[in-house]
Amino acid sequence: MSASKRFKVGLVQMAMTPDPDENLRRAVGQIEAAADGGADVVCLPELFRYPYPCQREDPDLFDLAEPVPGPTTDALGKIAKTTGIVVIAPLFERRTEGLYHNTAAVIDADGRLAGVYRKMHIPDDPGYYEKFYFTPGDLGFQAFTTAVGPIGVLVCWDQWYPEAARLTALRGANVLFYPTAIGWHPHEQADFGPSQLDAWRTVQRGHAIANGVYVAAVNRVGHETPTDGGAGIRFWGSSFLVDPLGQLVAAAGTDDEQTLLAEVDLDRLEDIRRNWPFLRDRRIDAYAGMDQRFLD
Repeated sequence: MSASKRFKVGLVQMAMTPDPDENLRRAVGQIEAAADGGADVVCLPELFRYPYPCQREDPDLFDLAEPVPGPTTDALGKIAKTTGIVVIAPLFERRTEGLYHNTAAVIDADGRLAGVYRKMHIPDDPGYYEKFYFTPGDLGFQAFTTAVGPIGVLVCWDQWYPEAARLTALRGANVLFYPTAIGWHPHEQADFGPSQLDAWRTVQRGHAIANGVYVAAVNRVGHETPTDGGAGIRFWGSSFLVDPLGQLVAAAGTDDEQTLLAEVDLDRLEDIRRNWPFLRDRRIDAYAGMDQRFLD
């Protein structure tokens, strides 16, 4: 498959079982179904092989991690080659003893590992204790050359940072994929649920508009509770694709498993950038200080 001006993305919104092998089998089934539906690139949710592990701090959960390349990329490389589609596979990466990353592997349509993105922004919030598990990424923001052209991958908490989207777009990515694990704390949902979900959608639509790119967010669904008790997290699904005007191309619901199929049109991207030339008009001479934590 050669890069095309039009191609179809498949966004696998799924719930996770306690069995990592079962989750892999189910993901492979959804990749095959997406391929049958005409998908050229498929993205899985963040840490798709397990229930979200970071609701508690437990050293035993480091045993979930694996190397890259490793068992998951090998299995998905085979299915990518068989179906002829690009696969984005988010993983718990074991880099070496005591060093782990929240990683997304990009597997090209020939089964080859096209590259790796390591999550740069690591949260530490109630129910999202990722700093206990993950070292911040050290590979920077990248665009990966694939059969569908240059694509960017960022992971979950990265989606709140305009700098991450900008730098990935400046690398040449036409689509930004955000594999995600985000949801509501059940005791907060009634009061804050709609505003939190709306903020999540809005900031990513803004990334699409500001950078003239397509943005795809791929979330999990289901109510997951930690084994040591607690209310857990109700993951809100709502996976979506928006175009470079921030307009919704396709969206999934909040509760159901679904593989969302939607088209990317790079001619539309070109047309929008010609009429809204935000990259042209950036004042790169005036942005000193953007690399500072705060300007006192």
